[in-house]
Formats: sequence, structure tokens, C-alpha cells
Amino acid sequence: MGRSVTWLGEAPAYGGAVTENELTEGSHAESLHTSTEPEGHDPKVPEAWSAFMRQGWGDRELDLPPHPITPYAAARRAKLADTFPGERLVIPAGGYKVRAYDTDYRFRADTAHAYLSGNLTSDAVLVVDGGEAVLYARPRSDRDTDEFFRDRQYGELWAGRRPSLKEMSDSLGLTCRHIDDLPGALRASGKTRVLRGVDDRVDALVTGDEGLDREFSRVLSEMRLVKDEWELGELQAACDATTLGFEDSVADWANVLKYGERWIEGTFFRRARAMGNDIGYDSIVGGGKHATTLHWIENSGSITPGELVLLDMGVEGHNLYTADVTRTLPVNGRFTPLQRDLYSLVYAAQEAGIAAVRPGVAFREPHNAAMTVLAHGLGDLGLLPVSVEEALDPDSKVYSRWTLHGTSHMLGMDVHDCGQASPEAYAEGTLDAGMVLTVEPGLYFQEDDLLVPEELRGIGIRIEDDVVVTDTGWTNLSESLPREPGEVEAWMGRLKG
Repeated sequence: MGRSVTWLGEAPAYGGAVTENELTEGSHAESLHTSTEPEGHDPKVPEAWSAFMRQGWGDRELDLPPHPITPYAAARRAKLADTFPGERLVIPAGGYKVRAYDTDYRFRADTAHAYLSGNLTSDAVLVVDGGEAVLYARPRSDRDTDEFFRDRQYGELWAGRRPSLKEMSDSLGLTCRHIDDLPGALRASGKTRVLRGVDDRVDALVTGDEGLDREFSRVLSEMRLVKDEWELGELQAACDATTLGFEDSVADWANVLKYGERWIEGTFFRRARAMGNDIGYDSIVGGGKHATTLHWIENSGSITPGELVLLDMGVEGHNLYTADVTRTLPVNGRFTPLQRDLYSLVYAAQEAGIAAVRPGVAFREPHNAAMTVLAHGLGDLGLLPVSVEEALDPDSKVYSRWTLHGTSHMLGMDVHDCGQASPEAYAEGTLDAGMVLTVEPGLYFQEDDLLVPEELRGIGIRIEDDVVVTDTGWTNLSESLPREPGEVEAWMGRLKG
């Protein structure tokens, strides 16, 4: 069924723009209540029916326990306020995005907003001002309004019960006010920074300073580089659910062979929705030559006996932390000698990359360790046009024709986490205990690559795990999924029955 919403009676939403320190002169709508005008395919309703629907409903506040994120989020907000003393900091959750005409994508709160508040409802804005944090949110409507029974985007009878302000406050440990109060809160003087690009309606309220807002975005990313104890638990749970999703897929191998790549995609999605919020990213299911396309998400191919299938999939948990795991499996359940040799090379490279993870080493060190193994392997295969040493030289890197991508990225609430962090803190920085990164080397021989023997063409192999930097080294969060080739074969045989 379609959804129709007019958040304010004028554009831009939330009212007029705000200068650096003040709300721009001009009127703004008094309410964020949605329009109840019917859509073109809906009949108009009699006023008698509307009046009848606005009465006779019971109502009560739910007694919600504190969310487990509450103490961690409070500490994060305090740290953020200390970073920008005396400034107003605005972090939106975002709103619904149109999928097609009058239907929306399922809502997913912005990462920074959820990280700092725990709120996952749409159309909310966290404001940290002078050390005080207030969540401006859109609560459930009163039962005596048409929104309750007619609004397709926010109405309880259409979209389900939204929490009340009290319920949000009780659960999140935050002062909560109605979103209609946000323009007034931003009217007060003072330097304001906004996390931009999340909600156009919020962006329109404050005239931005590009430098200030870019720095704000950078700090918000860098805050998430080191995970706390609660976050590591969330990531472990996401990896555990991901393991079950891989097992579900192999256990239904007869249908995989019958229906192809999308059967695996759908099977894994069912597990992600049953045990988490969603998938953390579009699943990559690459059978045969499709495995050589790094971000193959069409998943429209067959799963053919005798070939390999590359599965890059991750469950996003209820609090938005996601796994990111890749396994490359022999469709027959057993590797051919050539497949085993190539797989074993990638496995050795991953082992070297994981072994390089520890506090104080450069972020790029796991990549360098893995690439050294792969370059030597490619040299042994006779594929390099120069010596291995020359190929590994930063001014050459010709080996990367067949490795293509970096070995690691940060992982957390975003699959490519902390993307706005400075190079000095991330790509050109060093690893610290509590960081979580992927280690995922691969080999990819394109089907039309004339520089490799024909028997290699169309083969793609990647192995990826999610690794926590500990005080003394590392812990593999996704270690329950086998990687060693013999263990992979035994695992598949057990699940397939």
C-alpha cells in the first residue's frame, strides 16, 4: 500500500533556513502532522466515519527497560561535547527514502545518530548543546487525530506503533521533545555544526560552514574507530548469525543447484531478518566467472557443478552492527586439484594478513603481508612479467592485476566503517586495541584475460574474516566458519548430508 506525507505545509521541511547563529526570518508550519488527503487511488471518506474513528480508543504508556546502549551512548555524547565545547551539535537520524512512486525503502537510522543515541526511529534529530543532549523525535500521534488511522507513513494503523516521547526517554536515558520544537531550539545564538547529507530538512535549517561541518563529520567517524565492549559483543552476535546464514545456504544445496545464485541470496536474507535487522550490504553470490566481479550483486546466474561459488554476506544486527564475511566454496563439495592449489594460496595469504594484526602496526601491514604471499604465488605460476621483488615495488604493483583490491577496511555499524576519518587516523595510521577490520585477500582471473592459462580464466577466490585488534594480537570473530580447504569440504559434506 502507498504512503503519502507532507511533513510541513511548505518547503523546505522543518521551516525556513537558519543562519549561522539564528533562524532565518519567516514563518514555518506549526505542526509536522501529515496530510490526510486521500491519494488518487483511494476513495474519500465521510466526515462521520472520521469522527467515529477519532473516539473510543484505549491508550497506555509502555514501561520500557533501559536500552543496553544507554551508558555507552552517554559517554560518547560527553566525549563529543568535550571535543567541541560551547557548540551546538546536530545529528539527524534521517527520514524515509522513496523506492518507487509512493512506496519507501525500509527505514534505517543514520549510523552516527544511532551510535550517539540508540534511537532507530525515523525523523528524529539529536542535539548536543552545552553538554545537554536532547532527542527531538516524532512520537506516535494522539488517538484523536486522523494521523492515527489515516496516515500511511506514520499512522499506527498503517505503519505500526511508534514510541511515545516518554517511552523513548525511559529507554534511551535522554530528554526527548517533539520534533516540532526543533526549529525553536536552533533559533538560539551560538555556533552550530550539522552532520550534513543525512536529512535535507535539517540541512535547510542551518546555513552551513563547510569547514566546520566537514570537521564534525571527520570527528564522528574517528570516534567509532575503537569499539567498546558492548560494540564487540554486537559484532560477535552479527558474525554468529552470519555463520548460521552460510550454514542455511549449504544445507539447502539441492535448491541452490536448481535455482542458482538468488536462492542463496534469499536463504541468507531470511536468516538476517530473523536474527537481526537486515543484511549489512547487498549479498554477493558469484558462481563461476561472476566471482571475478568484485561487487557482483545481480546474483542472476546459475550454480554449476565443477565450479566455485564466492559468497560475500553479512548479517546486520538489531543495533545495526554488521558482519562482513566471505567464503569461496566448491560447488561439488570438493575442490579440484587446481582449485585447491589456488584456494590454498589465498588461504595462506589471509593467514599472513591476520598474523600481522596487532596494536601499533601500520593499518596497511596486513595488506602488505597478504600481498607478499600472493605475489610470490603468482610468480610461482609464471604469470608475473617481472621478478616478484619488482612486482611488489610500490612503483610497479603489476601483481595487483589479479588481486585488485585492498585487504582490509574498518568494520562496525557500517560495512565500510569510519569512512570520513582522516588518512592519518585510518588508512595511513596504526592499529589500536579495539579496532575491528576485515582481512580479505583474493585472486581474480577474468574470463577474457589472455595473460593467464585458459584453465585459470573465470576463477575468482576470496576469503574474508572479521578481526578484532586485542592488546596482544587479534581475535577472529568469524572463526566458526571453516577456512582451511579440507575443513571446508568436511563442513559442506556434513551440512549437505
